[in-house]
Amino acid sequence: MYINKDQLVILVTGAAGFIGAAVCQRLIKEGHKVIGFDNLNSYYSKNLKKARVSQIDGISNKYKIKWNFYERSLSDRAFLDIIFKKHSPTIVIHLAAQAGVRYSIENPSAYFESNIIGFGNVLECCRNFGVNNLIYASSSSVYGGNKNIPFQENHMVDHPISLYAATKKSNELLAHAYSHLFNIPSTGLRFFTVYGPWGRPDMAPMIFVKSIISGKPINVYNHGKMKRDFTYIDDVVEGIYRCIFKPANSDKSFNRFKPNPAKSFAPHRIFNIGNSKPIELLKFIILIEDKLKLKATKNMMPMQPGDVEVTCAETSELKEWIEYKPVTNIEDGINKFVDWYRNFYSV
Repeated sequence: MYINKDQLVILVTGAAGFIGAAVCQRLIKEGHKVIGFDNLNSYYSKNLKKARVSQIDGISNKYKIKWNFYERSLSDRAFLDIIFKKHSPTIVIHLAAQAGVRYSIENPSAYFESNIIGFGNVLECCRNFGVNNLIYASSSSVYGGNKNIPFQENHMVDHPISLYAATKKSNELLAHAYSHLFNIPSTGLRFFTVYGPWGRPDMAPMIFVKSIISGKPINVYNHGKMKRDFTYIDDVVEGIYRCIFKPANSDKSFNRFKPNPAKSFAPHRIFNIGNSKPIELLKFIILIEDKLKLKATKNMMPMQPGDVEVTCAETSELKEWIEYKPVTNIEDGINKFVDWYRNFYSV
């Protein structure tokens, strides 16, 4: 099953977030009507989130494609019902979530409300209002204590090591159940360390650049021996966009005696979306230093609870599904990110 590329009505949750805002811009540029939904919570700077929304407003005006933005929590089921009734979206891209691995240890209730209850409300609306395709954000964090590198979708992910990862794994299970029971095509995308312009202030790239420019030391966990599969925002958006037009379908050859966790007898699929080229944290810092022409002061720290040492995505499944391949190398990605940071923050 393929979806026609004519104008679509697409609901994007987390529209003021890093990935959500970039997706909204791409959809509007492609001529689709977008309904944005975000609660603009205070986990990180509201001003940055509002600036992203303003950026989308500018794109909307430029391309003369109207978009609607609603500042509301997904836990407000009644209001979500109203939005679905009013706009009748046929595609839902669910990117809203309480993010952050370390933050989940101290604030678990925020994750239960947003990542479980909020997602449950989205699923109910998809069920009740005839959505043709649900794409939702999972995370590389679900691989937890897995030591098999690269991470493949058919690996077992039953041992999460953070509450955040546990909620993302729960999302995958809930989506699968709804796909099976109500025939809702759904695709879960496991994102690998997304970075780039308009990125999140709580993530390493933003923290490193800000600290180096201001002359403050940076904490380098696991003494810099961490490896991350940094994936540039434009490459992630491209993967999401292509999935819109190819909803998940049931695997007719699915073996219930030897089940593949990435596929199903239900119209549900799981894909990694990453760069497949992990680099050491110290190398990442060096590239930032080179771009800034400044040296970082480093505090070497032990591994933090909930962190993993290495992430690396095997993406052959997604390449076969939508001919996806990331094209941005780490040097170009960092250069674009630092240029944006200096311009946005006037430093």
